[in-house]
Amino acid sequence: MSRAVRAGGRRVAVAMSLVATLVACTAAKSPAPAPVTWTKVDVGPAEPVTLTAHDNQLLVGLRHRGAQVVPELQLLDATGKRTSIPVKPNPASPYAFEAIWYSIAYDGKQLLALGGAAGGAHSNTRWTVWTGSPQTGLVEHPQDFFTFGGQTAGDLYSAVITPDGRALLGSWGGVQTGNDAMVWLPQGSDAKWTRQNPAKTALQSTPSLLVGPGFGTTLGERIVLAGSQVRLAPGVVAQEAAVWWSTKLNQGWSRIVLPDPGNRSQANTATCSKDCVISGYVDDQLALWRLDASGTAKRLQGVPSIPVGDKDKLPPPLVNGDTIVQVVAQDNKVKLVSGQDGHWTVQDSTGPAGPVINAALLPDHKLYLIAGATLWQTTLS
Repeated sequence: MSRAVRAGGRRVAVAMSLVATLVACTAAKSPAPAPVTWTKVDVGPAEPVTLTAHDNQLLVGLRHRGAQVVPELQLLDATGKRTSIPVKPNPASPYAFEAIWYSIAYDGKQLLALGGAAGGAHSNTRWTVWTGSPQTGLVEHPQDFFTFGGQTAGDLYSAVITPDGRALLGSWGGVQTGNDAMVWLPQGSDAKWTRQNPAKTALQSTPSLLVGPGFGTTLGERIVLAGSQVRLAPGVVAQEAAVWWSTKLNQGWSRIVLPDPGNRSQANTATCSKDCVISGYVDDQLALWRLDASGTAKRLQGVPSIPVGDKDKLPPPLVNGDTIVQVVAQDNKVKLVSGQDGHWTVQDSTGPAGPVINAALLPDHKLYLIAGATLWQTTLS
């Protein structure tokens, strides 16, 4: 090889090395996204536990440990003005006075709330159902013990309101095995709630497939459940993120297995408007999916690697214009993951710390967050 060729090769190698160094330096000098600055929202001495947004209104469910009636409810309008909504336990239902809000549904007119308090010899959750409106307040309707309790009782997690009626969502001892997904509907007035029969529907567990939703919301007339299914076969135990949805209230249930489930996955929460955005984890890392109205699901790519495990709370994902926003806690620090399929930004937070409980976004881009037993607010761009 000639000296000229060798010299030329050395020059090319040096040039490539310089380019690589410049690229590395440029990447290293790229500024990190500015942290999100939050401000505390005054809700009085009580502890916020749930958030429910409707148009420009925000319902804040509260727990007042020192009060005779522990559950409280406040309505925040677009100006931040707080209005207390009366909470009226039934004297015949002692657990109503101690209830902690698990879920509050609001459609702009009517309220449906699910509360729970530990009690009895085994400290099982004693569930309470409340209905009303911001004007009349929430009134508790005592239920027969076996409506939500008994040896085959499961869990409850969501109250929902659709154009065709209201429902409470949870689980119950299976018709065949394990637990089935369960829907309770009001019978006549709201005074009595009854379990519906999941047999021969997608809500029923079988010896080879266990259903496990743990969160509920609505998409128009549909009820949407998020969770996971477990496939059982000789030498096989596979947990996969899944969604169940009806065609109308409690009718026409079907199951959708979310794509790219990895070795183990779970759908934790969902937000639905024209379509659904679903948050959860795949192989212990944050995962997001999009489910369109036709039932086609897609796992969103490039989501930052943030650890999410079985015990971590994931507030429902939020949609701010064309941007998806997911609040998540990592190492006791609150982070905002925002972006679109393949393009994401992670921002730290100034203010809140600790586990995140719930989040809600209003049309004016104001984002509310419960973290560290405090209500926080910021405005998204």
